[in-house]
Amino acid sequence: MNNTKAQRGGWERSNCLLYKPRLYAVTRRYYLQTTVHTRLLDIKTFKMQYKMNKIPHSRLTRRNSLDNKPISSFNNSSGQKIVRVEPAAQSSPLDTPVTFAPVDWNNKRLFSLFWPLIVEQLLVVMIGIVDMVMVSSVGEYAVSGVSLVESINFLIITAFNAVATGGSVVASQYLGRKDEKSACCSARQLIYVGVTISVIMMIFTLFTRRPILGLIYGNITEDVMQAADVYFLWIALSYPFLALYTAAAAMFRSMGNSKVPMRTVVLLNIFNVGGNALFIYGFGLGVAGAAISTFIGRLVVALLLMHLLIKDKTRIINLHGLTKVKLEGEMIKKILNIGIPSGLESSMFQVGKILVTRIFTIFGTAAIAANAVGATINSIAFMPGSGFGMGLLIIVGQCIGAGDYLAAKKYTKKIMILSYITYLFININIFIFMDPIISIFNLSAEAHEMCSLFLKVHCITSTLFWCPSFVLPNSLKAAGDARYVMVVAVSTMWLVRVCSAFLMAFVLGFGPVAVYLAMGADFLFRGIFFLKRWLSNKWIEKRVI
Repeated sequence: MNNTKAQRGGWERSNCLLYKPRLYAVTRRYYLQTTVHTRLLDIKTFKMQYKMNKIPHSRLTRRNSLDNKPISSFNNSSGQKIVRVEPAAQSSPLDTPVTFAPVDWNNKRLFSLFWPLIVEQLLVVMIGIVDMVMVSSVGEYAVSGVSLVESINFLIITAFNAVATGGSVVASQYLGRKDEKSACCSARQLIYVGVTISVIMMIFTLFTRRPILGLIYGNITEDVMQAADVYFLWIALSYPFLALYTAAAAMFRSMGNSKVPMRTVVLLNIFNVGGNALFIYGFGLGVAGAAISTFIGRLVVALLLMHLLIKDKTRIINLHGLTKVKLEGEMIKKILNIGIPSGLESSMFQVGKILVTRIFTIFGTAAIAANAVGATINSIAFMPGSGFGMGLLIIVGQCIGAGDYLAAKKYTKKIMILSYITYLFININIFIFMDPIISIFNLSAEAHEMCSLFLKVHCITSTLFWCPSFVLPNSLKAAGDARYVMVVAVSTMWLVRVCSAFLMAFVLGFGPVAVYLAMGADFLFRGIFFLKRWLSNKWIEKRVI
């Protein structure tokens, strides 16, 4: 047996039986990332072999190699030793060995991860609702001013979340690889990038907040503009603390610890309610009081999370050495390769959503009020799904970091099923108790009927199509396929939702319900593209670390 033939494809075959085409096809793997981890291109074949217990995929170990030294080995069911070798031209020295261990997320760990994520998302929504209710005591102009600024702030928050998503994916993959040193490095770089972006946004907003409001909303009354200006001032000052909180919370989630971020959101809600009561009702500061309480809350929770990550050096991810600023260009690039597409995707989605919402203004006050109530109810219904999506990002990231693509597929399927069951349960209850829920908002008879129609359409379409269109893409992002997600999300938003909404509303005469029908069509096409991408296994070819 000559050396070239023996090491064909990077495999050293110690028994001539492995030349049998059928057996060789079953044990075939391709090592695409020479310095990171094994990529499995033939998932179906390997899955068959795995089920037959011929290849225990957990026995993959990475070793230093400057020449053709084995980096993994295992015995098949016949006791034949199969050794994976790496050609010298493709090798790269490593300072320390890196072991690839299987990622085990049993039901107990999944429950421990997901319930705090879901509660956290619900509490985040409650912050905005409580703010709006307590500010309403000041007057309609105050509510209008706050709502105008919150629409802009949502885009800002989206940018911070996108950068945090990039950091979370990178850190999760390093943790899956058992490379804690690199995971800590990614956490520090995420903090540096997040703070830099937030300070730039803060300075820009402080000097241009009135022109921004005028450019987006046109001519608004002076009292509304004054309220929006004051609220925008204090909220802009909180951007660096919001960025710190978002980044630190992402690191805790990457470690599988979602309880700490949830507890900080509980604390943030307490500060928000208490601060609003003190500054709005006690000191009579009005809109400024609501903004100040938000500023203090973000300051406290950001410093608390940073303290926990800096003080405890025994955590898997910690920020020890953060003050010794050292920028790692390659690490920042890895974070932004996920963060920038995610940010563009979310930003363009929100812009398109705002544009479509303008349709309601043409159909009168009843349509506007009906959509406002419908959007509030739907936002609460979406939160469990958002929690599942955040958890899926972490789990799949760790699986891919460990080189365990079979587990990545397994957990994606499992979490998708959980998402469907949860969302089905929520929408059935909304459908059954729709009228009592809508009655809470004291709408007129026309608006009540219109809102009921909106929710019926949305319950049906979202139950069928929302999970593959918004939960599944988190798996693709965790694999580094963020650009594909961005292209699909932006394309379907503008070509399907925006275009079909205006077409059905004005050309076909469907009225304001066209917005919800177009939303369902967007869910459908988006889900089809994401599901097709996932089943194609092309995401396996992507590389993050």
